[in-house]
Amino acid sequence: MSDERAVVAKRIDAGDAELSEIRELARAAGYEVVGELTQTRTQDAAYHFGEGKVTELAALVRETDASTVIVDNELGPYQMFNIGEKLPQGVEVVDRFTLILDIFGQRAQTRKAQLQVELAELRYELPRAEAKASLAKRDERPGFMGLGEYDESREQDIKTQISRISEELDRIAKKEEKRRKKRRDQGFDLVALAGYTNAGKSTLLRQLAAELDVDENDQRHPDLEPTAESEDRLFTTLGTTTRKAKTGKRDVLLTDTVGFVSDLPHWLVESFQSTLSSVYHADLVLLVVDAAEPVETMREKLVTSHDTLMERNEAPIVTVFNKADRLTEPEIERRKRALSALAPNPVVVSGLTGENVDELRDRVERKLPDWKHERLVLPVNGDAMSVVSWVHDNGHVQEEEYDDEQVLIEFEAPPAVVSKARSKAAEAEPPIHDAERSEV
Repeated sequence: MSDERAVVAKRIDAGDAELSEIRELARAAGYEVVGELTQTRTQDAAYHFGEGKVTELAALVRETDASTVIVDNELGPYQMFNIGEKLPQGVEVVDRFTLILDIFGQRAQTRKAQLQVELAELRYELPRAEAKASLAKRDERPGFMGLGEYDESREQDIKTQISRISEELDRIAKKEEKRRKKRRDQGFDLVALAGYTNAGKSTLLRQLAAELDVDENDQRHPDLEPTAESEDRLFTTLGTTTRKAKTGKRDVLLTDTVGFVSDLPHWLVESFQSTLSSVYHADLVLLVVDAAEPVETMREKLVTSHDTLMERNEAPIVTVFNKADRLTEPEIERRKRALSALAPNPVVVSGLTGENVDELRDRVERKLPDWKHERLVLPVNGDAMSVVSWVHDNGHVQEEEYDDEQVLIEFEAPPAVVSKARSKAAEAEPPIHDAERSEV
């Protein structure tokens, strides 16, 4: 779609409705927001809003010449139909989750992302198909309540497709788990960037990581443009982007993932578990927060982020207050004090300017799992020199000494690399292996 005119509307039970996120979501989907409407009241079963407010909504649509009404709530199929009946002919009604699925569909480039979008759409459609089935049993009129013709097989078709897609995503997940193991065996620590959409994760990735992407087949790409975009809009990143980064003595693979969004239903989060697995299986998670937002907004997003991460994640979390370039020092300190219970000792950075990014690298280095210390004594021959070269590539060499008959190499590395180095050393002829080992 291209710059369709939309009115956004929202109902809440109490308080004041906040429309900033739905405006950004609408913009991300390609709409121009030309009007807004809110209501504070309990939900009406027929219209979601009060019937009088829907009449007001229809007048606003006519006044602004909008083609779409975007409701920042989840609408039932009957509510969506009833609202549409009050609007000018041809005006489409879109609820929050239909809009999000639309954005996901526009952003999905990889097979995995496309499957996840399709799965989410099917899970959204399933209760509506069940509603049609229920109506068909009670009423003889086809298409009753504007829900369309009842197809007796549709509900089962949806369930079959959900099962098929879930199985394919499971196969992809198994391949990704093998890939993670391979990367750890190569000496890489896995670090994931998590947080709300538009917190600046992609911009921060470009600051932290080398100018090489690592795709799903472990190929290296010199072209930066197609991935890890840094545009100021929601859901620029739907799939994952992985880059090699250096934090000091350690090489890490840094993965940027889809951003969190407020108030997502369980069925939608479940549909994107495959993407979130990059977070759940990381060695360390960098939880990126937009520090330029109001404190209460930051608090709400931190709570939701922790709830999402704690469900399955076991890795340590480092909270990153991003966009420090937009704040004064007193404003930063006030946020740190106010949010200390949720974000103890955050790293304050600017992904845009690079401010304090070196401090973040140091924190990553300290928070990653401990490496093991190893000391190998090898004969001076071709096989041994190959082992020495491999250790240099995959670990951090602290000492290397040669004499006429042997070479001593002392190094630190991830446990998987130390284990592989021992195996390689044992294969060198003749095998000479110093037993002195200690853990750091």
